[in-house]
Amino acid sequence: MARHRFRVAAEHPCLPGHFPGRPVVPGVVLLDAVFALLEVGGTRALAGIEAVKFLAPVLPGQEVEIAFDRRADRVAFSAVTGGRVVMRGAVRLAGGEPRP
Repeated sequence: MARHRFRVAAEHPCLPGHFPGRPVVPGVVLLDAVFALLEVGGTRALAGIEAVKFLAPVLPGQEVEIAFDRRADRVAFSAVTGGRVVMRGAVRLAGGEPRP
């Protein structure tokens, strides 16, 4: 199972307005990290998202660890912050060869 850690800085441009007075990292930023890591890892193109659940908020500066579990044409993923699962889901991979 592959893993990657990262943080979203308090100065990230996605945070103003999401939400005023109590910034929360948007779920789309977490999903973007998942997609970028799959691409860097040479995974085939995505055919679609099977499911995604956002289970708890991620605050600016918190370390997020994303773990991947690939089985055939499916990749399950989860994101953990402070020992708590904050997001989980799975994507389907398109047919064909892995990306170069």
